[in-house]
Amino acid sequence: MTDTAPRPTLEAVAARAGVSRATVSRVVNGGDGVRDVLVERVRKAVDELGYVPNQAARSLVTRRHDAIAVVVAEPETRVFADPFFALQLRGISKELTAHDNQLVLLLTEGRDDHARVGRYLAGGHVDGALVFSLHLDDPLPGLIQRAGIPTVFGGRPGWSGDRQGVVYVDSDNRGGARDAVRHLAGLGRTRIAHITGALDQTSAADRLDGYRDVMGDADPRLIAEADFTPAGGERAMRELLDRCPDLDAVFAANDLTASGALRVLRESGRRVPDDIAVIGFDDMLPVAEQTDPPLTTVRQDIEEMGRLMARLLLRDLDRGASHGGSSGEAADGTPSSVVLPTTLVRRASA
Repeated sequence: MTDTAPRPTLEAVAARAGVSRATVSRVVNGGDGVRDVLVERVRKAVDELGYVPNQAARSLVTRRHDAIAVVVAEPETRVFADPFFALQLRGISKELTAHDNQLVLLLTEGRDDHARVGRYLAGGHVDGALVFSLHLDDPLPGLIQRAGIPTVFGGRPGWSGDRQGVVYVDSDNRGGARDAVRHLAGLGRTRIAHITGALDQTSAADRLDGYRDVMGDADPRLIAEADFTPAGGERAMRELLDRCPDLDAVFAANDLTASGALRVLRESGRRVPDDIAVIGFDDMLPVAEQTDPPLTTVRQDIEEMGRLMARLLLRDLDRGASHGGSSGEAADGTPSSVVLPTTLVRRASA
């Protein structure tokens, strides 16, 4: 065994800097009212001694834990298999790291997990929460509201009830879907099918609405429900080919769904795009550039969505610390929710 060197204390830093313990505490905890020359002396002493603030004690002063819960309303098998979540988490992590905040990842597999997450959020362990991939019957919004912590949602809220003050970041799912279907129609395709995502999520419902905006009273047999997974895309594509063998285009709700559809089309002997054109949604490069053929898709900036979610939450926390509360509005009174634009990325599949 080896002896452990004693941990530097506030008193030691104060002695090294030649200031009071209270001055060191104000500098370390981000307080005001300390002259610049003293701030520099304290910071130099902190660096020389390797002082690390005690988080529990610091929280008593700042009332901040510098920890943010990231709640993904999906089982771990889905989260770690879908690159969408990796991209969004990367954006969140970059923003939190830049502001010296810790990311606490919470996943939900079932109702027991919802209760566990609700207890954790209400327990005062984190300053706020970032929540995404919600389903319409998900109890998380109610649990979070009861926990009383600042929250930013990923995706347009779809639950019923009071949404006043709800802050979210989303992409223009409906507009992106319209662009995709218009592109297929512009190629001369007339039997355009749609493979949906999970329709208990607003992103899938919005993309279906965008499809219908362009197609109007399309043959209902041209719409097949899936779940944003490759396996769901395969099942839906087989259904469509059985029901409508003369279809000539497919708009899939995301790139993973499109990848499954492409496999079925290849197995059935259909040529893409000669016989059937295919468009996805997301533009996840590990998927879209590696399909056969490379996938035309609607790009949404997934990493930027995560970064903006974290930025909005941290801004709200900072404002709450300054003014004794939090708000769902920016300083100029405008809603702080953000809907990012989408763009069509053309590749070989359409």
